[in-house]
Amino acid sequence: MSLRARIRSGDKAAFGELFDDYAKAVYNHAFRLTANWSTAEDVMALTFLEAWRSRARIDPEGGSLKPWLLVIATNVARNVRRAARRHDDALARLPRGEEVPDFADEVVGRMDDAERLAAVRQAYGRLRRHEQDVFALCVLGGLDYAEAAEALGIPVGTVKSRLSRARRKLALLGEPPPAPRQVVGDRGPEKEEIR
Repeated sequence: MSLRARIRSGDKAAFGELFDDYAKAVYNHAFRLTANWSTAEDVMALTFLEAWRSRARIDPEGGSLKPWLLVIATNVARNVRRAARRHDDALARLPRGEEVPDFADEVVGRMDDAERLAAVRQAYGRLRRHEQDVFALCVLGGLDYAEAAEALGIPVGTVKSRLSRARRKLALLGEPPPAPRQVVGDRGPEKEEIR
């Protein structure tokens, strides 16, 4: 019985294998989307919880479950951001308390990275949702066009055009797209080259 079929049937050991195989990839993807280590841990945990809950929807036949997990992580991260915005809005409505001294001098080394990640997240947030999904899976998640197309249930050509539009928009916003790994080419049966 395949790993997919075992997970679908509720085999906890098989799900443990899935976690062992992809927890790091899901965590890294979540960090790229949230720019916060703690939030990325929460997103990873919620991703696997949601994967367990929706295991009955797994097709028993197929390849890697990484695309499926990254789509779940992308949606979970979006929900976490939405909840954080509601929380921040609620806090903003509370009466102001006494000012607390600023300890920013202790973390000066981290500020540049945090500012850059915030700028990237802001630019990313200006993309349309379907462009965000393709960008997150291909550029941030390292999936090739075919894997992203399968995960999103759209044609490969649509993935390419959405990714191209997303990159163009990000370039116009003055923030080059973060590309720790970039998909190159899409022809032939061999795996696409990743840089």
